[in-house]
Formats: sequence, C-alpha cells, structure tokens
Amino acid sequence: MWSVGEVYTVLCSPTDGTLVATGGGDDKGFLWKIGRGDWAFELQAFSTDGQLLASGSLEGLVQVWDINSGNLKCSLEVGQVASKRASGLGWFRGSSIWMWNADKSAYLNMFSGHGSSVTCGDFTPDGKTICTGSDDATLRIWNPRSGENIHVVKGHPYHTEGLTCLTITSDSTLALTGSKDGSTHIVNITTGKVVSSLNAHSDSVECIGLATSSPWAATGGMDQKLIVWDLQHSLPRCMCEHEDGVTCLSWLGPSRFLATGCVDGKVRLWDSLSGDCVRTFRGHSDAIQSLAVSANGEFLVSVSLDGTARVFEISEYQ
Repeated sequence: MWSVGEVYTVLCSPTDGTLVATGGGDDKGFLWKIGRGDWAFELQAFSTDGQLLASGSLEGLVQVWDINSGNLKCSLEVGQVASKRASGLGWFRGSSIWMWNADKSAYLNMFSGHGSSVTCGDFTPDGKTICTGSDDATLRIWNPRSGENIHVVKGHPYHTEGLTCLTITSDSTLALTGSKDGSTHIVNITTGKVVSSLNAHSDSVECIGLATSSPWAATGGMDQKLIVWDLQHSLPRCMCEHEDGVTCLSWLGPSRFLATGCVDGKVRLWDSLSGDCVRTFRGHSDAIQSLAVSANGEFLVSVSLDGTARVFEISEYQ
C-alpha cells in the first residue's frame, strides 16, 4: 500500500513488472516499485517502450521524465490538462487536443472542433489516426499529420449524451465508445459509420476494455453491472452484478479473467466464461478510480479516493 493523498490514476510500466506511477488530487505524482516500500520518486504516462513517463497538471504544465535516470527530460506549457499520454497525445479540459514530440520537446499540432470538453481519446495502435470523444456526444477521427478532421460521428444511431470512455481494436479498424446515455457503440474508423450497438446498461457506461485472446469486450456502468459482450454477435455473454457503480476495469492479460473497481471500494475478479466472481479484494475505504496490471502479470494495482494505492497478487489467474 502506498499513500499519496486522494489518488485518481495508476499506470504500470509496460516493460518493468515492478514499476508503477500514480497521480492524485494533491497535484503530485509518484513513481514507485512494488515490494519496495522505501523507494519512491516524486513527479511534479509511460511511453510504449517504458522509457518515458509524462505527467500533467491542471495548471497547464506537462513534464516528461526519463525513467532510467529519474531526470526531467522536458517541460511543456500547454494549458489546463485533463489527461495525457507519453506517446504524445493529450487533451484540454476545454475542447482542443494537442500533440507533441517528447524526444525533441517540440509542439507538433493542435486539433480543434469539439463543442465541449474532450473526455477520452487515443492513437490507433498503428499510429496513423487519432480518435477523440467529447461531452458534446461526438467522436472525432483525425489525421495526426495534417490535423484534418476526417470524420465526425454524431446523431442517430450514435450517442445522445457525452462520451465517457473509448478503446480501439488492435488492428486499428474499430473504436468502441461508452456514454452517459448507457449505450456502447462500435464505429468503423475508416468510414466513420456506426457498425453495431451494445445496449444493455441502464445508466452511464464508465469503462470499456477489449479482451486480447477472444472477440469479447467488457463494459462497466453506474447501473452496478459489468457486462461481457460477444462482439461477433453484439450480444451480452454474461452480466455481473455489483453492490455499487463500476468505475474501472482491466482484463488480466490474455487470460479469461478481468478485474473491476467499484464505488464501494472493492476490487473484484471475474471469470468471463462463467460470469462468476472468483475473488474480492478489500482494503480501500472509498471509490476505486483506476486499475492497472503489472507487465509480468503478477500484480494488480488499484488506486482510490481514500488516498491509497494497493497491490494485489493475481498470478494464479493468468
């Protein structure tokens, strides 16, 4: 357990099975190691190779850190930061998205067009496209090189309320988005068309994740449900009931198990084949905000509004 004040987000290194970064409401970030209670480096998102970590503050400062040396690599003044990625993508609490080159400390481009706050977004895995979702109930698809807005996805049969979460398939062809309206839609990134809808939640969809070893997705919502979907048929495989709203989820690597974080402060592990809850981790006293799995698959890290980060052993579920 690591106490760092009210904690909002956690990220595990993609290459080091013990390295974890957390950020909280006290405007601080910490880089720490699982099993090393005496080792922590204070920061004021890991790159895909695990060598860089980017942190952003509401004051508009993004700092990029070299993980090996612990030194600050560069600082970027960008405006109020809602989220950021060490790959070079971030978005404002306003309606714009910006992109930079962390290696060269260089601003590259800004993307404007959303009519309200940008709430989620990412590069496609092939790096050729950016997808962003907003409180304006639209998904925008961008060309990162030219800054061109390729598609705007909105209106029937798409979401009627703001987007809350987004994920992209590994082949970079489809974007899955969740919304306050309780729906999840699947969009063809190339055409900008809605190809399928996943409708079973009765309240806001807060999180979404894709399985790596099967054509399944999972969504969690404030209706106290985790739903595992068969994407080939756009139908629920199973519904997993919680005692309170589901705020975050994470598949445990290529296994059939996944974890959920809940408003009730509990972390639960689920078998996606049977829909059974196979383990409940207790210890947090407030809502879980984020989950992350270590690179070696042995640990699950959770962070909560109670001001703690906790580490759970999950190797038996791999």
